[in-house]
Formats: sequence, structure tokens, C-alpha cells
Amino acid sequence: MSLQPFIPWMHSRRPIDWHQMFGRTAQLELEIGFGLGDFLVQKAQAHPEKNFVGIELRWVLVRRALRKTALAGVKNVRIVRADVRAAVDRIFLEMSLQSAYALFPCPWPKKRHIIHRLFSNAFLKALNSRMVHDGKLLIVTDACSYFKWILSQLPGTGFEANYKMVSPKFSTKYERKWYKSGQERFYELSLIKREHMKIPLKEDISLITHRASCFDPEHFQPSNTRGDISVEFKETLYDPKQKKGMVRSVVSEENLLQDFWIEIVKKETLWHIRPAKGCGFIPTAGLQKALDLIYEATSRMNNCYPNRG
Repeated sequence: MSLQPFIPWMHSRRPIDWHQMFGRTAQLELEIGFGLGDFLVQKAQAHPEKNFVGIELRWVLVRRALRKTALAGVKNVRIVRADVRAAVDRIFLEMSLQSAYALFPCPWPKKRHIIHRLFSNAFLKALNSRMVHDGKLLIVTDACSYFKWILSQLPGTGFEANYKMVSPKFSTKYERKWYKSGQERFYELSLIKREHMKIPLKEDISLITHRASCFDPEHFQPSNTRGDISVEFKETLYDPKQKKGMVRSVVSEENLLQDFWIEIVKKETLWHIRPAKGCGFIPTAGLQKALDLIYEATSRMNNCYPNRG
């Protein structure tokens, strides 16, 4: 397995210069949630004149796709591990994508889970802005309710919809699964960009780190918060020899979920509160909120007088 196609986007300059990443100028196509990677590799083999980016969230699937890409010997594939909503917001320039595909995305069938569904009105607008005029977004699903929900999200997104029922033809994991269970027809939705939606790239913020005069790991209890920005502290570790604490933090905001560590480390007379080195994170308002909550938790300790730094 080669890591050469893998793009560590959180540590890359954004938006990504895809021409440089591929070493050539060519039409750029995106597969959203490539699963086992079969369709992505097949498309790259069939169209060596094009460049392909695949985005998937789970590392086990990224690893499989990297292996299949290496075995197939294709050079026109790059792979990103991310929530596609965060990636579209940050790594693609306006009007840089020729086409996009999403084959059997999770339909999140329960009412309480609808918030997790991809292809909301907001996401469709963002994806529209990254696509060229007359660019095509292809979505295939087995779920009628999800198909109808996507149609309900289309007004005001700049897409023109065409749809039909199709027989199995993509040979993906879930297509084979549903076909074996007796479903022989699937919903194919083609969205053609007719009007441009101007959605600017989301930019990183400048983080403000903190310094505190003391830190007591035994009484340290940072508070979680919920709302437009939700922060949850999962666990705290402390090494007395290194005088270093680590707080695992999970932050949810807009279309982004981040799971990272914040360190509280003593340097001379002060405790420095900052994102841990080596963690992949995006500097956002949510990350700043997590830093601020840990800072506030130190201020509640007896005889601690935090200093902003």
C-alpha cells in the first residue's frame, strides 16, 4: 500500500491546488463516500485523462482504497479522509469540480437522525459553488424516503433535477447488498448546475491560547456546553513527571466534528493551554471555545489566577 495518493488536508495549504497535487491540469471529479473504493478506481482506469478525488470519513475504508489504488496502478486518484461537508467548505475552489458522485449514501431513516443526512439545502448550495456551470452531481439511493427528501432540499440550490429508476450497474457494496435482498431497482438522481451559488471558502481563525498560574488535575472539571457550538470533554490524562495534562475534546459546529487533544503543560512558572502538537485539527470558533472552557476551569480552582496569553 502506498500513501502517495493520500492528502493530509488538515496540514495542507487550503484551498488545495489540485493541479499541483496531480502534477497536471485536467478535469476534476469527486466521489463522495467511496466506500470500498471500487467505483473510484474503475472510473480512474476508464478515464486516465481526468483527475479524481475520493472523500471518505472512516480510516479503514481509506486504507482499503489506498491498497486498491496501488494494486490497480492508477496515478490519477487522490484520497482525502474527511467529513465531505467540511472538505467542500475548505479545500475546493469555486467552479473547480466538473462532476461529483454519491452512490448509496447513508439515508439516516429515523426522524431524529435526519439532521445527519447529506445533501441538505445548505450542502447542495456549497457543492454547487464548487462545480463548473453544467456540472453534474449523480446520487443513487435505495431509499425512497431519502430520495424524496433530497428533492425537497433542491429549491434555491441552482440545480436542475432529472431522475429515473435504474437496475444495478455500479457494483458497489450496498448495491450488491440490496440487490441480494430482493431490491432490483434504485433511484438515480442527476442534478445539473444551471445557476451559480456564490459560497465563500471557510477560513481558519487565529487561535488565542492561554496561560494559567496553576493547574490541579485532581480537581480539574471542565464544563461541557451544547448549542450552535457543542463541546464535550471525554477524558483527562496527567503525567506528573512531565507536568503535563491532556484533555480529549470533541467539538461539533456547523458541518464539522473534531476530536482532538488539548494539552496543559507547565513551562517555567505558568501552565500553557493549547492544542496538542501532532493532532489534526482545524482552527475554528469551536476549537477556540474548547480552549476557553479549559481556561475557565482552571480559574475556578482555589488560588489559581489565569493569565491570557
